[in-house]
Amino acid sequence: MSKDKKISTSECGNRSTCPLTNTLDLIGDKWTLLVIRDMLFIGKKQFGDFLDSPEGISTNILTERLKRLEKNGVIEKRPYQKNPVRYEYFLTNTGNALKPVLMEIAGWGSVHIEGTKGPTKKELEAMRKQYTQ
Repeated sequence: MSKDKKISTSECGNRSTCPLTNTLDLIGDKWTLLVIRDMLFIGKKQFGDFLDSPEGISTNILTERLKRLEKNGVIEKRPYQKNPVRYEYFLTNTGNALKPVLMEIAGWGSVHIEGTKGPTKKELEAMRKQYTQ
């Protein structure tokens, strides 16, 4: 795993020195957070795995988000196949540090948004098993 590096405010748009603004500029769109969610909680790591999510991310959006996250040290990619080259994606320490943030957001949503629910422990284990073989 690569060493943690500080992300430059220029990578976040240089709009402000506010840490919330810069964090939202980097990971604040729904697709980025869903990719991180799938890596953190389900164990997805291959491009096609992310496309299987029920939210329906498009390939061009997924490609852009993975490149941005890698460029900023939130994830790293490693080849798992040589011809053609295919990659798996893994959270760095910086990416893993987002776990409590995503848990808080999900917790807030389950309390304040009617009709939402997270997977049961059994459902989550089944999802993880699919991606960790």
